Amino acid sequence: MTDITLKIDKIIHAPIKKVFDAWLNPTILAKFMIPMPDMPTPDVENDAREGGTFTIIMHVGEDNLPHTGEYLEIKRPQKLVFTWVSHRSVDGSVVTLNFTKIDDNRTHVALSHVKFVDEEARKDHEAGWGHILDTLNELMEGTR
Repeated sequence: MTDITLKIDKIIHAPIKKVFDAWLNPTILAKFMIPMPDMPTPDVENDAREGGTFTIIMHVGEDNLPHTGEYLEIKRPQKLVFTWVSHRSVDGSVVTLNFTKIDDNRTHVALSHVKFVDEEARKDHEAGWGHILDTLNELMEGTR
């Protein structure tokens, strides 16, 4: 049940350091941490250091859905690991992002998210993370 994992790979059209830093800058993070089309910009606060925490308040209709976590590993610009706590998460839910430079303007992002209550939750998160990565790419390309 909770050993369910999702993995997503995405090419982001921007330099590796810019892509990595976007995940730690609350102003930029708010512009792409949008798991569904036409969602309003979330409220984001963070303390971007190992052991630091973040809070992302996503707005869905009348609901404000908090997503929180702790930064477990920050290895700029190659790796970012954080816990993921939300109304649909289980204990031990962790997101790992690995960044690989393809060339000066392209970065491969490998996202892995472990621990879900069931397959439906995994599929919902897969769609959400996929949209987040697509939005990040649009933002980095300047088309968003």
